[in-house]
Parts: sequence; structure tokens; C-alpha cells
Amino acid sequence: MRNHSVLRDGHQIKLLKGGGEFFPELIRALDAARAHVQLETYIFDFHGDGARVAAALERAGSRGVRVWVVVDGVGTPKLSEDWRVRFDKAGVDWRVYSPLGTLGLLIPNRWRRLHRKLCVIDGRLAFCGGINILDDMHDPQYGALKSPRLDYAVCAKGALVQQVQEATQQLWWRMKAVRNARQQNFSEAFSAFRAASLHLPWRHDVHFAQDETRVARAGFLLRDNLRHRGQIEKAYRRAIGLARHEILIANAYFLPGRKLRQALIHAACRGVRVRLLLQGRYEYFMQYHAARPVYRQLMQAGVEIYEYAESFLHAKVAVIDANHDRPWATVGSSNLDPFSLLLAREANVVVADAEFAKSLKEGLEKAINFESQRIMPQTLLERSPFQRAMDWVAFALMRFAIWLTGNRY
Repeated sequence: MRNHSVLRDGHQIKLLKGGGEFFPELIRALDAARAHVQLETYIFDFHGDGARVAAALERAGSRGVRVWVVVDGVGTPKLSEDWRVRFDKAGVDWRVYSPLGTLGLLIPNRWRRLHRKLCVIDGRLAFCGGINILDDMHDPQYGALKSPRLDYAVCAKGALVQQVQEATQQLWWRMKAVRNARQQNFSEAFSAFRAASLHLPWRHDVHFAQDETRVARAGFLLRDNLRHRGQIEKAYRRAIGLARHEILIANAYFLPGRKLRQALIHAACRGVRVRLLLQGRYEYFMQYHAARPVYRQLMQAGVEIYEYAESFLHAKVAVIDANHDRPWATVGSSNLDPFSLLLAREANVVVADAEFAKSLKEGLEKAINFESQRIMPQTLLERSPFQRAMDWVAFALMRFAIWLTGNRY
């Protein structure tokens, strides 16, 4: 696979905020598909907008479009019987990445999850971001939400569409090769592995309409456990190191490693305004509590920390120097925590375009100014001894989990 870290000109990138913008765009693209659809997601939930996406996949399969869907074995362990029958009838091919099996997550190797959210249609259009196939007003654990979760995705045309296609095809064929090998069907396993290596098939030339003139520089970044182990984190660190004016990061599960933490501290110390928009609602014990011990170190360097209070924050985005001559932004699936940066399969799009960066910044600043609460040093001191103890317990458990995987962070 080619180097995904290079930014190329000639892309058309559309920023999509939340499911309210993402799902209509995705469904329109699915209904226009002519040849093939490949979709990957961590969670596929069949409520509301999730059911509408499933119906669009069903329609595509029924009219002869080849549809491949991959979901994660933790995020989506099984398909309901009703939808399994409907997908089978329509010819929608469905696979579960790394099913948990008997011992589940007690085996550290099974912490390596498929967390990326990608869709490529006819080799001409790609979607990438943090939005699961999950209705914005519904949560599988907490039920109906009063406000939609905050999240982002992009819709893209241009060279990175082929890169997304290659990534999704490789995973599909590798999963098929592993499945055939376990069934001792070695000839089929070899054929599937060879297909993964050759990036087969489906490539279509894309011709933009005359009125589609605005283009942007963009690139596609992967994180996996083979060739792209540190690509997303390195892109963050490089962009932070080059920042001269402002850094704005929104991240759902935030526990950066030493190098990334130091990059943020050094930026703040040299006069760059650094703002972090983080999860304010309790969702998971480790992710919620383990982040708090790093707050004080960052705030001592001048980093501003805000916690989103309106609903659940699920975004994994950043924007740097949006109003200056070297704008940089990223939208994707990667959290800034060890599970994303060391273990999971992730995908981000990086965009170097002033209008895109300004649009993302505007949305994040609105969330900071009207839907969030700033965390001050005094706020940390006022936490009860029990809460602070839970913070350090979660932090220690996270460090222990990293040690179990054999990684340093």
C-alpha cells in the first residue's frame, strides 16, 4: 500500500457535523451506487438513522450492487435475525471483525479492535470520520438522548478515495484468508491473501463536474499493527510542533502518551494557545477517570481544558492555525488514548485548507462557548478524595493494561 502520509492536491472535502448531516449524505450516496459499496464501522445499531442506513444497503444489494459490510466484534457482536435474513436476501455480505469467543476481552490480543469508520462507493466517493452507524439521539447503553452527540465526518472525492478503497479491500480479503485458513481451505486462503496484496478489483476514473472547482490538499492516515503503527500520532505531533498561533483539539477519550503530552506542553510554553474539548459526561470508568491525572500537568503549562456538557462528545478532530497561512485539520476515528494509538485499527483524513479549517474551528468554538464548562485548577482541588482516588485507580489500570500488551506509552 502506498504512503498515506503525503498530502495531495485536487480533493473535494466536505465537512459533516453529526448524524444530522452525515446520514442523509451517506444514504444519498448509497442510493446512487452502481457497482460496489464497502462499509466499515465499529458500531452498527439498527435504531432510527442506523435502520435507515441498513435499508439503503439493502436497496443497493437488491439492485445488484456488491455490498460488503464489516463491523467490530465488540462494537457489534451480532446481527439481529430479522436484519440477517433481509441482508442475505438482498445479497449484502456481512462480516464481524475479530469475534470475541469464549474468554472475550480477558485475552489482551483481542483488545486490537476495528475502530475505523469508512465507506467507499464505486471508487468515486469516500466517507471517513468518527460517526458510527448509530442514531445521534440513541445510545445502546443509556437509551434516548436529550441532545445529539457531538461528532464529525468528511465526504471526499479525489486521490484519497482510492487509498480508502485499498484499505477496506485489504482488510476484507485478509479476513477472508484467515477464515479460509481456519477452515483448512488453504487454496482459497492463498487466493484471498493474494487478492489483498494486489488491491483487487474495482477502480473507476472520476470526472468532476465543471462547477466543482474548489479543491483542497488532503491525505489519508491509517493506524494498524503492521505498517502504520504510529502514523496518526506522528501526524498530530508534527502538526503540533509546527503550530505558531493556536491548537484546538476535540477528543472523546483523551489520555495522550508522554511524547504527545510534551508536544502540547511545549506548544503552550512557546505562546501557542492550546484548547482541549474533552468528554464531560461519564461513559466508561477507565476513560473518564484516567484522563483527570493529566489535566493538572497540562493546565500548569497554560493549556485550556473544557468538558463538553450538552451530550456525549464522540468527536476525534483537531484544527491548527485555521486563520493563518498554514492551516491544518484532521477528522477521523482515532482517540488520543492508548487503545486507539497503540492497538486499534483507525483512520483519519488530514486537510490543509483554510475554509475547511475555519469551518471546523467555528463548530468547535461554538461547542466550547455555549455547550461546555472550563475546568480550572481549583475545580480539580475541589474533587472529593474518593473521586481523586478513582482517578488514580483508573490511571493505574490503564498503565497496567498497556503493560500487558507489551507496549510503552
